Amino acid sequence: MPTTHPTPATRVRRRTSPSQVAGEVLLTLGVLLLLFAFYEAFWTNLASATLQNDAQETLEQQWVNPRTTTTPELGDAFARMYIPVFGSDYQFAIIEGVDEEELLAGPGRYPDTQMPGQPGNFAVAGHRVGKGAPFNDLGKLNTCDAIVVERQTQWVTYRVLPMSGDPAERAREAAPCLGGGQADRVVGGDYSGVHGRHITLPNDVSVLNPVPGTGTTEVAPGAEGIMTLTTCHPQFSNAERMIIHAIQTEVLNKAGGPPSAMTEVS
Repeated sequence: MPTTHPTPATRVRRRTSPSQVAGEVLLTLGVLLLLFAFYEAFWTNLASATLQNDAQETLEQQWVNPRTTTTPELGDAFARMYIPVFGSDYQFAIIEGVDEEELLAGPGRYPDTQMPGQPGNFAVAGHRVGKGAPFNDLGKLNTCDAIVVERQTQWVTYRVLPMSGDPAERAREAAPCLGGGQADRVVGGDYSGVHGRHITLPNDVSVLNPVPGTGTTEVAPGAEGIMTLTTCHPQFSNAERMIIHAIQTEVLNKAGGPPSAMTEVS
């Protein structure tokens, strides 16, 4: 007899195993994660670059034609930040506010903190991945590295504080850039607990206080000028926050040209 072949209707259908389903789900999730990473790391950077350029241009116009009020409104650019060790091209206009809309345009000032050059804590938030990623490399900062803030008439220089909690080590770290009474306060005085870099939880608002890490929210007479930078940690996660604290060491009139710290390019 001739051999008969099963028709499509009589063919045995293969069953899909649970492992195959799981594999397809994982593959789909992988593709979605890659698309999300591309969006975060590339597409949002393009949008942020446009907004940051607009903020830089607006800032220059404001400095040429200053407004009667010196208090910035939410979304306004009011200063420019440089971190020389990150390269001569590292500069960002600082925006007033830390909501997502403001941070898409650039690093933003926490509105309840002080302004640059003032005693107390000038605190700024920024993204670490995507949206311009202004704070992507904060983990590379070392003690005494400069953070320079340009205002309409001033250059304000801050130096990253010692990382260690040991007094002897703090003194060694601070020696190249801090001297006199300021070094004493940082090594063993009221700023001895303020570290140059540390990791904390998102709800730790004490890092924004005039003396970071304390419970005091009022600027005391004789307070130092502090600059605080906050960003997500680790990368691609909101689980923690990386904090950088720097202390004000110099305020110069812009008429005299940029400070020497601006030449400290890595």
